[in-house]
Amino acid sequence: MERCIRALVVAAAGVVCLGAAKPHPDWRPLDPAETLVIETSKGRIVVEMAPALAPKAVERVKRLAKEGVYDGLLFHRVIEGFVDQTGNPNNHDGGTSAYPDLPAEFSARLPADVAMTTVVRRADGIEGFVGAVPVAGVSVKEQGLGSDHRPRVWGAYCDGVAGMGRQAGIDTANSEIFFMRAPGRRLDHDYAVWGRVVQGLDVVRSIKTGEPPADPDRMIRVRVAADLPAAERPRLEVSDTAGPAFQARAARLKTRLGARFSVCDLEISARQP
Repeated sequence: MERCIRALVVAAAGVVCLGAAKPHPDWRPLDPAETLVIETSKGRIVVEMAPALAPKAVERVKRLAKEGVYDGLLFHRVIEGFVDQTGNPNNHDGGTSAYPDLPAEFSARLPADVAMTTVVRRADGIEGFVGAVPVAGVSVKEQGLGSDHRPRVWGAYCDGVAGMGRQAGIDTANSEIFFMRAPGRRLDHDYAVWGRVVQGLDVVRSIKTGEPPADPDRMIRVRVAADLPAAERPRLEVSDTAGPAFQARAARLKTRLGARFSVCDLEISARQP
């Protein structure tokens, strides 16, 4: 049902919609075209994708999802406290799709129409969010050296972040994807970040571990939300990192943690609207 302001009218008119409700300052809807829905043997995982950070990786993930390449693939390498790895058509490390390898997308100059919420400003760099995805970047002073003054950032490997696997060469990402069970910031600036889990982090952490697991879990079906029938799409809103509630939570954590505070200390919540 379309959300709107309603007024009861005495007489036969019944309930009248007077206009669209104002967006909630602390929540924002997901874009179905940039949302990946993964049905696994342990439950559903919903990922908000980040084309502003890794457009070629997002395009590849969408293509393989649309073609059904990911359907049925195993989580073939799962390390407790680190990652769930999947997406290789041969269900082993090193497998690739029928498409060419991708160039490295380890950092990005954000387009003018993409907003970033900054939560950490230090002399040597900044941290914040692009949508639900945590990012780190060069210092405010260094940002200003560019001709367009747009933030230069890279994905920060916090809980739930989705990355592109690759071989030893930096330009070898293809179809393999992985999801962080816990923060692993040593991966920053070294593997392309293409999204973040906004629902189902408990599912990510419940995937059976092993290299390979003795009885591996699998991705049963992977689809872009826009390609699903309306009734099957996740009806979710996620934390608006620019909203007052999120900003207040960030301020409290900064006070409590002091210099130890990082972007990974802030979780993204989701709700049914």
